[in-house]
Amino acid sequence: MQARLAHLGRMPYQTAWDLQRQVGEAVRTGDLPDTVLMVEHPPVYTMGRSAHGSLDNLLWDEARRKQEGIELFMVDRGGDITYHGPGQLVGYPIVDLARHGRDLHHYLRLLEATIIRALRSFGIDAYRDPPHTGVWVGEEKVAAIGVKATEWVTQHGFALNVSPDLNHFTGIIPCGIGDKGVTSMKKLLGRHIEIDEVMPVVEQELALTFDFSYEDLALKDLVTTSAGK
Repeated sequence: MQARLAHLGRMPYQTAWDLQRQVGEAVRTGDLPDTVLMVEHPPVYTMGRSAHGSLDNLLWDEARRKQEGIELFMVDRGGDITYHGPGQLVGYPIVDLARHGRDLHHYLRLLEATIIRALRSFGIDAYRDPPHTGVWVGEEKVAAIGVKATEWVTQHGFALNVSPDLNHFTGIIPCGIGDKGVTSMKKLLGRHIEIDEVMPVVEQELALTFDFSYEDLALKDLVTTSAGK
């Protein structure tokens, strides 16, 4: 199945969110095939729909967040509050679930399985921890997942902790789960690891999961196509 793959580099959260919506509409109308955006964000907390109206799981006040250089966004994905930042691989698969089973819960399990297989390639034994969504090692989460679907077209996706500043997670109760921690591939492997080492493995596992054959797409072409120009 043909799919587009775009490497966005380090991009502000708002810019990437706007781009997701543009691409999502283009996938919905058939102007784009399923499209995977790979990105790294500057420091940001995002609060999903289940956290709207409540700041209970946001521990750092505005002054501390400003000191740390962390923005805050209320977003339209499922789930509670999470963190994105440098050293974290964020993937936004924008896919039409009409081609992949029309089951959002199954889609979440597919994303989890993809990350678990990718981590296994690095010798990390990760697993699911129902009823919590995400990927875990021991009692610590190594990848968060939160999505939405409009007319079966998905947005948002997964965030894999490669080598982020784990201290930034102490400013929140990640995903609203207070009795578990957060980890990273760097911490688990005991060595520094770059996103560029991990990204091709995750992309390959996504291709296996969804039977994708990728065509690389430059950002300028992606914006032009999604804008319908």
